[in-house]
Amino acid sequence: MKALKTTLRTTLRGPARILAVGQLISKTGDGAYYVTSALFFTQVVGLSPAELGLGLTIAWSVALAVGVPLGHLTDRLGPRETAVFFFCCAALAAGSYVFVRFFPLFVLSATVYAIGQRSGSAAQQALLAGVVQKEKITQVRAFLQAASNAGLALGAALGGVVLLFDTREAYLAAFALNAVFFLAAAVVLARVPTVVATPPGAESGKPRSVLKDHPYVAVSVLNLILVLHGPLIDVALPLWIVGHTEAPKWVLAAMFVLNTLAVVAFQVRVARGVTDLTSAGRYVVRGGVVLGLSCVIFAFSGSGGSMWSAALLLLAAAAVQTVGEMMQSAGTWELSFGLTPDGRHGQYQAFFGSGHTVAELIGPLVLTGLLVYWGPPGWILLGALFVGASFLMVPAAKWGERRLNAGNAAAQASPSGAE
Repeated sequence: MKALKTTLRTTLRGPARILAVGQLISKTGDGAYYVTSALFFTQVVGLSPAELGLGLTIAWSVALAVGVPLGHLTDRLGPRETAVFFFCCAALAAGSYVFVRFFPLFVLSATVYAIGQRSGSAAQQALLAGVVQKEKITQVRAFLQAASNAGLALGAALGGVVLLFDTREAYLAAFALNAVFFLAAAVVLARVPTVVATPPGAESGKPRSVLKDHPYVAVSVLNLILVLHGPLIDVALPLWIVGHTEAPKWVLAAMFVLNTLAVVAFQVRVARGVTDLTSAGRYVVRGGVVLGLSCVIFAFSGSGGSMWSAALLLLAAAAVQTVGEMMQSAGTWELSFGLTPDGRHGQYQAFFGSGHTVAELIGPLVLTGLLVYWGPPGWILLGALFVGASFLMVPAAKWGERRLNAGNAAAQASPSGAE
């Protein structure tokens, strides 16, 4: 505990502390939104579940499509300014939900919300890279993840109060609160020192687009596979528990609480072992293996037995998965920042973060088909995918490091670089 307090004092100060506060505030609003939005739009507004799903798919698909161009804009205009702007857009969209009555207006509001949230998050990562020393980025990123989970948990508790009242006014208050939290986060981020924008033509010797940086694309695609553990608890596990195990339904809530609190308590400690690209690769491999092991335990939870044995297996699997998630996250954070050319963090972080969006889009369909309909063999295959992707990440990262070093050498050798 004393070592943790010392780390907090030495690492989480100045701009890093401001970023953590901003993360905590924005995610608190998100937590309340996630818990209440589906019931509000289906039971109060009157959208059908199919309309809700289609609208959200359209919204996040648009956010995915414009992510890299807006990331490029972040590099040009500066990450602090764009982060503040996008969070204000998210606040505007959250507030507009109060007036949603029809499907087209819902799609419009949801699209603005998705763009503001996703692009604001990418700009936040670029801002982190600009105001924190390179060797401390992963450590600070771990603090931000802990703050994110703490905010989501607090927001979920507020959302639970809304569900307890279950009135139109309570739901509207939750959306208004989300809007206020995003505005507050924008105000907090405005206090972070500005980062010099990248002028046009400053990327000599480096890929002009992240899509042309093939090693980074490979790392991002492999990470997309690894973050498929994200949609598990939202979609696949509830259906798995009901259809394949004897466990009570409340065990799902216990698994969510276990995951959230563990990340808040231990993510920073886990991230201490990641200090460079080499150690990051090791952590990704270890995380992938642990995620694979969790899938094996999940598979056994559907083998029959008593209610309590199934519940214990599910909780054990969730605990192992959380350990793997923390290790994988710490390693991939270091890779995502360490393989990015200077001045390109807006575009690169937007592209890397798009893997999470794709996982949320395709995850429900893939995981439901793989786990719910195929059963235990599907869990084993998913575990094998986690392990395989983690081992492939090491040569992909080394490829990216060689390309980045070659680009830096070329830039220094050019006349402009020499100046």
